[in-house]
Amino acid sequence: MRELSLTNSRLDKRYDVHRRLGQGSYAEIFVASDIMASPTSPHKIVVLKALNVFLQDDVDIDLERTLIENFQNEAAALDRVRHPNIISRLGHGTARDLAGTVFHYLVLEYLAGGDMQSVIRKRELPLATAMGYIEQVCSGLGFAHRRNIIHRDIKPHNLLLTEDLTTAKIADFGVARISAADAPITRVGTNVYAPPEHSPFAQDQGTVKLTPAADIYSLAKTIYTLVTREAPRAFINAPITSLPDEYRDEEWSDTLLTALRRATDPDPMRRPQSVEELWFDLGPTLEIIAESETNTVLRSLGEMPQPHVSRGYSPLTPAQPSFEAVLDSGTLDPDLLGLEVGGAERSSAVADYPAYSPIERQPLPVISAPNPEPVLNAPYKPKRKRKTLRRFVYFAIFVMIFSGALYGTAVYFRNSSLISTVRNIFVSRTAVANTDINLRPDPSTDNDPIGLVTKNSKLKIVNSQNNWYQVDVIEQGRPPRPGTPSSTRGWLNSKYIDIDDN
Repeated sequence: MRELSLTNSRLDKRYDVHRRLGQGSYAEIFVASDIMASPTSPHKIVVLKALNVFLQDDVDIDLERTLIENFQNEAAALDRVRHPNIISRLGHGTARDLAGTVFHYLVLEYLAGGDMQSVIRKRELPLATAMGYIEQVCSGLGFAHRRNIIHRDIKPHNLLLTEDLTTAKIADFGVARISAADAPITRVGTNVYAPPEHSPFAQDQGTVKLTPAADIYSLAKTIYTLVTREAPRAFINAPITSLPDEYRDEEWSDTLLTALRRATDPDPMRRPQSVEELWFDLGPTLEIIAESETNTVLRSLGEMPQPHVSRGYSPLTPAQPSFEAVLDSGTLDPDLLGLEVGGAERSSAVADYPAYSPIERQPLPVISAPNPEPVLNAPYKPKRKRKTLRRFVYFAIFVMIFSGALYGTAVYFRNSSLISTVRNIFVSRTAVANTDINLRPDPSTDNDPIGLVTKNSKLKIVNSQNNWYQVDVIEQGRPPRPGTPSSTRGWLNSKYIDIDDN
């Protein structure tokens, strides 16, 4: 086993590597600073996940290709499930460490709050806080399932928190399944949290089919751990049938246990078939918490689990990596790596594998310009060239001013509701809600809901602004639950409706 030598080095002239966080079976994790990021950027500190094939004992070209394929699949999975409550990939690259070892790496966002297992080890979470985190995890995991991504290793260690401890994000998609048509199930996940269908005995039956119910099982056992601060070791490959003694007299214990027992049923078909269904099963527990903790605002039972967006999140994904194998019969090719061998000059191929260099901050040399000497009989320069240059400068300034005016006008009309208002005078558009969603008094989520639109509700669009629509509810898909806000006009995000083609 050979670890990468990266500490106190600069990667690709951009990332200053500070320390090594740990390693898995095929990758090492490092914390680094992005010197190209603003000092106030939330991504000034990043995580580098470096693929190190030499962590395996008997590495060969076939094994390396398999590991590289898995590494690229992890990047593809992260990009497909870009979501506020799933860790974001920021970039990737290929480089050499200080010892000349070539490796591939992914750049991930750094979450300074740590993992939830470490958090609950230090202190007990208020139940409302724990359920707030679970709502965010449900939002992210449900989004992944709708993109045909199954995580397969949900556990407290893989749920990370931002530095302010307000946002939870799912991490480690290294064993995720991108499609139900992928290769057969392999034994993954931590035994304490893994569902029975991940066990070798179940796989020998030949009838196992991986579905979102596998993640729901693991999430339910994760909820048990966050609430009780105990790992569900008494329920390995078995449903949760009880809570620790100190929680049995709590008002919410029976409702929570009912939801967890169903979600950990050995039969995947008897569990909730979606994360949203699990969230609704937790509804009675949320209602009790809301009544007992007056200072805590929880979602109404008619709502889907909502995401929580942290500072710096962007839905835009970086370019996809295309990594290649660097082994040849188990040895490194010096020409390919651009290493100095026997005093030979470095190959031009080193541009494809940028090297690390120790961090050096030396002042640049000051080069004084020589004193100019008079030039006799200098050739005469016609004034016409000066006039031509002056006209070009004036023309360039005019183009810049004119372009700025056009851009400012475009921005004004795009951000104003004038265009959409005029358009709505002549065109009446209708839409159908594709899920349950709150109506908002204005086009943002920084406000309290004023109404609820249920799935399959018929809507009339009366206004629009950016990616928000103001709608009138023509007909509800189903009656809202009692006690929900009753307004029938409000704003909602365009991704929650399907517009009718007229």
